[in-house]
Amino acid sequence: MSRTFAYCRVSTLDQTTDNQVRQIEAAGFTVDPKRIVSETVSGSVAAMERAGFAKLMDRMEASDVLIVTKLDRLGRNAMDVRGTVDRLAAEGIRVHCLALGGVDLTSPAGKMTMGVIAAVAEFERDLLIERTQAGLSRAKASGKTLGRPQALTLDQQQEILSARAAGVSLGELAKRYSVSRAAIQRVEKRAA
Repeated sequence: MSRTFAYCRVSTLDQTTDNQVRQIEAAGFTVDPKRIVSETVSGSVAAMERAGFAKLMDRMEASDVLIVTKLDRLGRNAMDVRGTVDRLAAEGIRVHCLALGGVDLTSPAGKMTMGVIAAVAEFERDLLIERTQAGLSRAKASGKTLGRPQALTLDQQQEILSARAAGVSLGELAKRYSVSRAAIQRVEKRAA
């Protein structure tokens, strides 16, 4: 006998999951209040890393149904959503998303929908990487120095190299210049 669960998530404390619960009821699903899991957690946190969702996973069994209002309730991006849906499907749990017309994401039509969403997400990620690389190339070509500014001036770096040659310890130099030992080691590495 299958049971129906609902997962409702909001990102900030001033938001409420009441609207999500109403949408689920309006779509014709009857969910026992003790099977509605609501939590406040950022969408940037992977589904399996959320305390409420993890508890939900422990409670559900094969043939149960999980209802969400939108795909972004299930994960931080398309790949996370797909992984979450695949894991649920592997355990025999059906996943219905109201924003996609209530389609069961574990059914053949739902898998096709997830495939299209994943392909679009991968395309967007590739475009973002391409734009980022182009921007970095332009910045380098125009002579901009990329990355964090160095903590030590060129004069300080020369002083450090001289002091190290004279046998001054990493720890002593790190204290003197208020930097980490690793910063002193980087000065030596760049000079080599």
